Amino acid sequence: MCRTATLLISLVALFLVPFTLTGTSVALSDISSALHASLAATQWVVNAYSATFASFMLVTGSLADRIGRRRVFASGVAVFAGCGLLSALAQNIVLLDVARLLAGVGAAATATGASAVLAAAFTGPARAKVFGLFGTTIGIGLAFGPTLSALVVHEWGWRAVFTLPGVLGLVCLAFFRWLPASVPDPSKPPMDHAGAVLFTASLLLLIFGLVEGPALGWTDVRVVTALLTAVLLLVVFVAVERRAAIPLLNLSLFSTARFLGLCLAIVAVVGVFAPLLIYLPTFFQTSLGMSVNESGLAMIALTGPILVVPLLCGIAVRWVRGPVQVVVSLVLVAAGAAWLAAGAALIPALLVLGIGVAIAQGLLDGLAVSAVPPEHAGAAAGTFNTAKLTAETLGIAVVGSVLAAMTDNRLAGPAFPAALHLTLWYFAALAALTAVATSVLLRPRGDPEVTPPRPTDSTTLMDRPTVPEPSEDGSGTAAAASTTVTD
Repeated sequence: MCRTATLLISLVALFLVPFTLTGTSVALSDISSALHASLAATQWVVNAYSATFASFMLVTGSLADRIGRRRVFASGVAVFAGCGLLSALAQNIVLLDVARLLAGVGAAATATGASAVLAAAFTGPARAKVFGLFGTTIGIGLAFGPTLSALVVHEWGWRAVFTLPGVLGLVCLAFFRWLPASVPDPSKPPMDHAGAVLFTASLLLLIFGLVEGPALGWTDVRVVTALLTAVLLLVVFVAVERRAAIPLLNLSLFSTARFLGLCLAIVAVVGVFAPLLIYLPTFFQTSLGMSVNESGLAMIALTGPILVVPLLCGIAVRWVRGPVQVVVSLVLVAAGAAWLAAGAALIPALLVLGIGVAIAQGLLDGLAVSAVPPEHAGAAAGTFNTAKLTAETLGIAVVGSVLAAMTDNRLAGPAFPAALHLTLWYFAALAALTAVATSVLLRPRGDPEVTPPRPTDSTTLMDRPTVPEPSEDGSGTAAAASTTVTD
């Protein structure tokens, strides 16, 4: 009973994390109108959440081992739920943006805490099944966030998009004592505080510059200072990580051509997919005249394949190698983006693009883990997930900045379709070029050995034990997708 309750509480809380990211997209127009907010201020509703979520994943994962898994999980859910309710009560855009900024921190602790709690509660074959559900839950939250939120907004208004996750989070929190107890592990190496601060500050400053650039002007001293400081901090972060005894990220992993190719693939895929999840509902409503419900239903063509295709990919690896499927996924993403940019056959184009994304989502996590020696599997999983989350965050910010600049900060009117179609052509080119680069990098070859961190403990602070590793051809990766865990 205790393990069943642990699984249920963890998965419900986990579902809310991606649901709140993608689901908010259908409410942006209503939020802007209700709070009389500018486009840049409204974009922070999404960008603030995604930025802190991506950057604090590096920190909260290591904290779970140092202050206790249950404590991190419960703290994350409490912050997430409280900020959700605060967002629902916000009477101005500044308060809403601040609440969303803090909610992203809570979401990071929720996701890593849930992973850690489940890893402690389940072992052996049961753990593999549980983390199959873990990945599926994330997929459902991403896939049906816009559709479910559209129904919620239609019935109860935009504030309900934040109220519902907040209330469900509090329900999960009420049962946190059912979770297995944990104690801090004093044997763990000290956290790479310098790396964590540098990475987080760099990402937040970069997002600020990209979001505020169109409104303030690209020559505004605040924008220029933010962008230059972000680049400087990133350079310092790389230097610090190369010299750290126990680095936050083991950068030598990128010397493995196969791992580098898989990282490029996921960056391209989520860099296309995440912005479309956020901005397509607004396009459907303001440019195509769809209602909130209709826009949510149309998004199923893009997101629905995530529920089915990864399972089929796991079967197909018997005949088509995993790396080949990855290249095919990029080609499909390129084709779908180009088809969508042409402005015809909306649903078929979304479906093609969605299938390409789903193939990648089903295979890339497991292939990344198997691309390095087993002793570096945890570091590979942590680095890969960091690349994925960073690409999602920057993709949303960059595309929002481009669309804002081309539509005079309105995301409406005749300029919006033209701006979106041009962006889609760039997406198609990005995916096509990445397909070529990935096909070269994934060719079998002798990769240089990955340099382990010092001392003899070969783990980084982002290391996580994983479910049984897939074979090099990608078999078994569908069930293992997004199954990074903390012990």
